Order: sequence, then C-alpha cells, then structure tokens
Amino acid sequence: MTSAARLAMPEQRVEGVDKVSGAALYSADVSRPGMLHATFVQSPHPHARVLSVDVTAAQKVPGVRAILTGEDTRPARFGRYLQDWPVLAWDRVRFIGDRVAAVAADTREAADEAARAISVSYEPLPAVFDVEAALAVDAPVLHADPSVYRALGKEQRTVLAHPNLQGRMVHEHGDVAGGFARAVRVFEHTFEVPRVHNGYLEPRACLVWLDGATVHVVTTNKAPFRLREQMAATLGLPVDCIDVESVTIGGDFGAKGLSLDEHACYFLARATGRPVRSVLQFTDELRTSTTRRSARIRLRTGVDADGRITAHDARIVFGSGAYAAGSAGARLMPGGSLGALMGYAVPAARLEALGVYTNELPGGSVRGPGQPQLMFASESHIDQIARELGRDPLAFREQNLAIDGQTTAQGETWHGSEMPKLIALVRRDLEWGGALPPGHGRGIALGFRHQGSGKATVRLSLSADGAVDVLTGVPEQGTGVLTVMRRVVAIELGIAPERVRVTLGTTSTAADDPGTGGSKSTIVHGGAALDGARRLAAMLAERAPGLSFQEAARVCAPLVVTGTFVQDRHAYGSCAQVVEVAVDSETGAMKIVHADVVADVGTVINPVGARGQLEGGFVFGLGQAVMEEVVLDEGRLVSTNLADYKLPTIGDIPPVRVITHTDDLGFGPYGAKSIGELVNPGVGPAVANAIADALGVRLLSLPVTSEKVLKSIGSARGRTGP
Repeated sequence: MTSAARLAMPEQRVEGVDKVSGAALYSADVSRPGMLHATFVQSPHPHARVLSVDVTAAQKVPGVRAILTGEDTRPARFGRYLQDWPVLAWDRVRFIGDRVAAVAADTREAADEAARAISVSYEPLPAVFDVEAALAVDAPVLHADPSVYRALGKEQRTVLAHPNLQGRMVHEHGDVAGGFARAVRVFEHTFEVPRVHNGYLEPRACLVWLDGATVHVVTTNKAPFRLREQMAATLGLPVDCIDVESVTIGGDFGAKGLSLDEHACYFLARATGRPVRSVLQFTDELRTSTTRRSARIRLRTGVDADGRITAHDARIVFGSGAYAAGSAGARLMPGGSLGALMGYAVPAARLEALGVYTNELPGGSVRGPGQPQLMFASESHIDQIARELGRDPLAFREQNLAIDGQTTAQGETWHGSEMPKLIALVRRDLEWGGALPPGHGRGIALGFRHQGSGKATVRLSLSADGAVDVLTGVPEQGTGVLTVMRRVVAIELGIAPERVRVTLGTTSTAADDPGTGGSKSTIVHGGAALDGARRLAAMLAERAPGLSFQEAARVCAPLVVTGTFVQDRHAYGSCAQVVEVAVDSETGAMKIVHADVVADVGTVINPVGARGQLEGGFVFGLGQAVMEEVVLDEGRLVSTNLADYKLPTIGDIPPVRVITHTDDLGFGPYGAKSIGELVNPGVGPAVANAIADALGVRLLSLPVTSEKVLKSIGSARGRTGP
C-alpha cells in the first residue's frame, strides 16, 4: 500500500478507547495514600489592601492539616513569562477571586468548611474596569513596582510609559498621512469583543507530593517542561528537582499552558508532608481562571477611486485583567495583536496594540490568541466598506488581497497564499451571489493563520518483535497529536499502526518538549516522529540490507534512535467561511441556516482528525460568535456557572460543509499544514456580515444575539422611518 493510500485511511486514536470506555486517567482521578484536599479563600473585592487574615476558627475544623496565607508563601509569584501573580496575596488583591489563603484537609468538605471560617479584613481601594480609564493620568495603579517581578527567558521586558500597561506593540510603514490624503473616501469603525472562557470540560486539577528532594506534580498543564521551569523559578528550586507528569487532558483551547494551583499545593505539601490535590469546580474556574482578553478596536481605512486601500490605521486596546501571568511571551500581548487587515495589500499603515491592567479576571490564551478579536473587527470593517461603496463584498476582498511582492498591513512582503484559489472554490461550489429567500443573508470572512513553529524531540525504540515504542513529552489535549505521531511512524516504516506504541513520558523520562499549542503539533511533533522513523529505517538498511522490516528487527533489535524537528519558517494557512442566516425583521430572531468552510490544509495526515479540527473549530467559533460572553459587573462575575455561561450544544450547530484545498504543501510531514486555529476566528465576522446582508444593519460587537439584532433594527427604523 502506498503512503498516499495509507494517509487516506481512518484509524482509532491512540487514547480513543480509554476515553470512550471511561478508563482514561485525568488529573482529578489520580490519588496517593494519605492525600489531602485543597481549597482556597478568594477576595470579594476587585481591589483592596489585605489588613489581616484570622485562621483561628478554621484551625478548629476537624480534619484540617494546614492553613497558609500570603505571609507563608511570600514572595512567591507565578506566570508563564512575567511572574506577577502571587501564589497567595499578602499585601493587596487585584480582582474578585484573587486568592488570600489555602487550606489542606482530609476531605474536600472539611477544607471548604475551614475556608469559610477564615476571616479576612480588607481596606477597599479604588478600582478600574474600563481600559481607557485605566490609562488616565490619575488612574489607580494596580502594580506599583513591576521591577520586582521575575521575567523568564532571555527576552527583555519593555519599559512602558504608563504603569497600567502590560504591553505595547507598534508597527508603522509607508506614508500613512499621504495615503489618507490620497484616499477618495475614509472609513472608520469601532468594535467591541468581550471576554470569553475557553469552555473545556475538564476543570483544572493537580496533585503534588514530595519524595525527598523531588517534587512530583500531576497536572492538567499541556506544557509540562515549561511548567517545570515556571515552578522552579516561583519556588526557588532547581529544575531537576521537579518531575511533572501531564496525564489525559480534557480540553484546553489555549488555557492550560498556565497553572494556577500547583504552586500553592507545593507549599501545602511541604507544610504537611503529605500529597495534596486540588480540583477546581466550574464556579472556581469561571471566577478565578484566565479568559480571552476583551478588546476595543478602532479601524480607519482610506480607499482610492478604484476601491483599493491606500492607508490604514488601527488602535487595539486589550482588557488584560489583573495580572500578565497568562501571557507566554515577553511582549505580554496576544500573538495576533497586530493582525488588523492581515493578508490585504496595505501600502501604508500604522498599528498600535495595548494590553491594559484592570481589576478584572486575568487575560490568557484562547484558541488563536488575538485573532478572533482582530478578525471580527477587520472582516466586519472590510465588509462595511464594500457595502458602503456599493461593491460585492467578495469582489472587494479579492481586489485588495495581497499578492506576491506586495506589502501587508503588518509591513511584511507577501509571498502569496492559496486564498485566490479558495475564493475560486467559493464562487464555483458555494453559489456566491445567488438569490436568497426573503429575510436571508449571506456573509463571508477570509482569514489567515501562521503555521506552527518550534522544536520537538522524540525517542523511538525498536523491539525484536517488530514493535516500535515512541516516547514523547507532548501531552494529548484533544488535538490527536499522539495519533498523528503513530500514523507517521507507521507509514514511514511500512508497518501497521497497531505496531507503534506512543507513550507520554514525564519531564524526567522524556526529552525536553515545548508542549502543544500555537498550531504546531502536527508540523513539529509529527516532524520529529518522521525524522525518527527515517533514522530508524536508515539504520536498519545499513545493518540488515535486503531484509524485511520484521526480519531486520529480529536481527538488529534493540535499537534506539532520536528524532528531532525544528520549524522556524514563516508562512500562513488560509480559510474562507460563508454563513447563511435567516432573520425575522420584527423580532430579531436569528438562525444560522448553513455554513461552509473552505480551508487550505496541505496534505491530510488523519482524515477523521482533520475534519474534527475543522468542524470543531467552526463550533468553537460559533459559540463565541452568537452566545458566549463572560459578563462582569464592576469586576464581579455575573455568569457564575455553565448554565449562565452559554456553550453551544448539538441543537445550536447548523449543517456545516467542509471543503479542503490540498494542492499547496506545508512544512509538516508529507506536506501537512496547521489547521487547529484556522477556522474559529472567522465565524463571528461571517455571521455579522450575513446579518448586514439580510437586514442592512451592522452589529459592531460580539456576541451577535437576537436582542442586539432587534435593537439595531429599531435604531435603523428610528433614523430612516418604518
């Protein structure tokens, strides 16, 4: 069977049977003899000075083994890059839910009872919730001396002008003022995108225990080696003293690169000499964990008489919350912060993005960081320009797409993409421009996503029976990365997938690994598996020429090889989405009738997995487009559980047609491309554009709800009459 034929065959996922049978082991399932249970005391104030913490009554609760306050953990702070989030607050709290004490007890019930008995005295301080108010000269300062915060990595932090700025990024190229002066028309729109939760089904959990000088950590974190580094810095321990194990992860969508509880559980385990486990409830998740950053985005674009963009100016302000700990890089901003009008030809542009501290839930990574916010604004903005010019929205986009050698809004020299071919598929297969029933509208959104990058290493071990064991340090958080690795090794060696066993090691047994995320799993980890398989095949060919794989294994085993892959090239994948909606102009009631996803995917390694990523990406984006929002009232969470925080169910999902474009090869095994974060950013603008097509009203904020549609209809009628 050829490699192409093998790639076309579906197969069972590595962890599939365990998951569907209930045998899969999650962090909350792991226990140790003598294990204690942790819970936390949280601040009821968005900003306050901690005056005292009285634990006298709590210590009398039967079963309580340790109570720690901020004074016991001071000065320990944690974070992925900037460690500015106290393990337990000792001087002040900065959002409702900030932790001030931790309890370890024989049962969760005893720990909860003790936590309720702890009395904390606060002095409320002025709080700030609006990003522009936080940037005012006289705004309350959330972090008075950020110089004391440890920064991980070699990159240096940027000194910023305002103390409430987490980060700032600016790009400018071309003659922006001249470009606007040459424009025949200039369009300016402002968009609002709310906070959302990642929506994973497994809450954060961990188990920590000490064995002599070794700290053992079982965690939901998707990057165990990076967590090990962060914990070492936070706790003041050598990296080699910490062994991190990520077991099955029940969903991530960006959030589980940051750990909240492991550091406190270490202090509790050290104080008690016993293992300590923390399992968050979803109320805790929503109240204390990170969210996607809110954003206020102002876009201004000039176009000439032919409808071509002459200049663009963008100001993007992210509500980044109380701490920057959830940010993975030195800029402390989402990766797509300067992604306005990505993929379009813009000869002159100025882009400014700001991340602002507020007394709200800390910001963190959510699938495609920064892109859902920027794509909603950009593709709505482009659509609005086209309609105000009387142009077909697809034709206007096609006219302004960057081609080889042109400059994008980000100042990059564009090297082309598959988007023109995707647009051709939209015209041919999706009947763009065809007649629709009354009350129906069709909207489109185009999107680009960088291809994943990084370095991964795996170890392949060949046994005499012809089985190949693959040891990796990358956890499986739902993307199917372990299955991709098994499939690649099996194809390359010409053996059945069942002969390849992929095992997740701990940080003490596997090679250093960046973890999953950033659209890199198939490319980087699949690439490492391919490199290892090719090295193994070459070794067998040298030592046992002319023999079959099975015969060579009997002669040469045991053999161990290391596979490594580095992806540092810059490229984009592309996606076009078309959504049809039906809207009742009297009530605003809206229904998505049908959706089409046209995606540039390169070579498909696993057909079932790829379709799951594309369809799942659409559903993920759909929830954030039409229903999801973390509602805060002066820092206080309104949607305190998943009954209030709406996630899409099967009844909310319209028919979705997926069309894949496979002609252009990527950097992954056999030409695979990244697709995990390709689809979800574009759903919001496609829905908003479809509403505009149906009714002529423009929604400038997410989620797109029937209430907002009705209000917009009323506003339009108030201006123009019935």
